[in-house]
Amino acid sequence: MHAVIPSPVDELTLVARGDTLIAVYFAQHARRPSDAALGDRVDIADSAVFTHTRDQLAEYFAGDRETFDLPLAPEGEEFARRVWAEIRRIPRGRTIRYGDIAAELGQPGGAQAVGGAVGRNPLSIIVPCHRVVGADGSLTGYAGGTARKAFLLELEEDEAASAARLF
Repeated sequence: MHAVIPSPVDELTLVARGDTLIAVYFAQHARRPSDAALGDRVDIADSAVFTHTRDQLAEYFAGDRETFDLPLAPEGEEFARRVWAEIRRIPRGRTIRYGDIAAELGQPGGAQAVGGAVGRNPLSIIVPCHRVVGADGSLTGYAGGTARKAFLLELEEDEAASAARLF
């Protein structure tokens, strides 16, 4: 089943299997399945996981949430799931290079493999692959487009800078 919600960055399609979130797609998401493949469209109020996801995303965009506490079951091969788990460890307002993730996973020289897994991340924003950048710090490919990646990074960067000024 799926539901659609507005957000500051784009309309988001939430996909669940039972009470578990399996995907969050942008309207113009690379490799987005067809609507028919997403299952029945339901009202957000018909699903607790959709309601919790909407609420936590609203907190994230307001700067009040750093991590997500949702039941997740992204579908993918084991290496991709390991990459996604590593990405979830990147703190809000920080970035990491593809090669650094590869090294962390014991795959030095595996930046391209990491890039492939990042590109297949079905849980945009929740698994914050927008925080993964090129070797030179550049904003390389993002399934939601580099403009959305830049928006999300700027949102987090602005909040981090504001918090630093408080101390």
